[in-house]
Amino acid sequence: MLNFPLIRSRLAAPLIAALLLAPLAHADEAQIRKNLAERLAMPPIDEITKTPIPGLYEVRMGTEILYTDEQGNYLVEGSLIDTKARTNLTEARINKLTAIDFAKLPLKDAIVWKSGTGARRIAVFADPNCGYCRRFEADLQKIKDVTVYTFLYPILGGDSPQKSRDIWCAKEPSKVWLGWMLRSEQPPRSMGACETPIDRNVAMGKKYRINGTPALVFADGTRFPGAMPLEQIEKQLLVSSAAATAAK
Repeated sequence: MLNFPLIRSRLAAPLIAALLLAPLAHADEAQIRKNLAERLAMPPIDEITKTPIPGLYEVRMGTEILYTDEQGNYLVEGSLIDTKARTNLTEARINKLTAIDFAKLPLKDAIVWKSGTGARRIAVFADPNCGYCRRFEADLQKIKDVTVYTFLYPILGGDSPQKSRDIWCAKEPSKVWLGWMLRSEQPPRSMGACETPIDRNVAMGKKYRINGTPALVFADGTRFPGAMPLEQIEKQLLVSSAAATAAK
């Protein structure tokens, strides 16, 4: 989180209303940069772009997104929502900035299982104690011709790290994973030395701003935070598989 005073999203409505009602001044990117840099101790600005709201501009610093008026007099932190399309524009923008190249995922660090031909692919960041992950795993069992790569991502605390280790270090990790997630079969306790990719998975998740589980990555790099309904999974697998094939 950036360390300077901000107008929170719940307070943004009066500012946006004022922007809409006020005469539109000429937007000067240099002026916005100058004012923000002089008034606030903030990281260098990488990009300033227009938003769909007249007079409101996106300010990007790395993968951090804020909003400002045309002169840099106000700064807004929070999500910009398109109510007509029911789309979180801020989230979509961050997802684009943090897009994951499926081909570069360290699949050797994932638990793998497949159904049918396994031609379609999806990667899942999951915590073994995540209830939503369990329901999503159950839905995945209904999908045909898919390969699922599960990156153990124990971020919920409690015994999640130990359980993740027990699962990874089991003789048949995929079998133990599915036994736990689908049938609550306790993983055998891991004893002795066993190297796991869990720390690498957590570091990778932080790099890509994965803040919850399950988090999904499809073959074309499309990512979704949270579980998806079965029909939507099927639809996205079709779209992403076609896109990934076309890109080859």
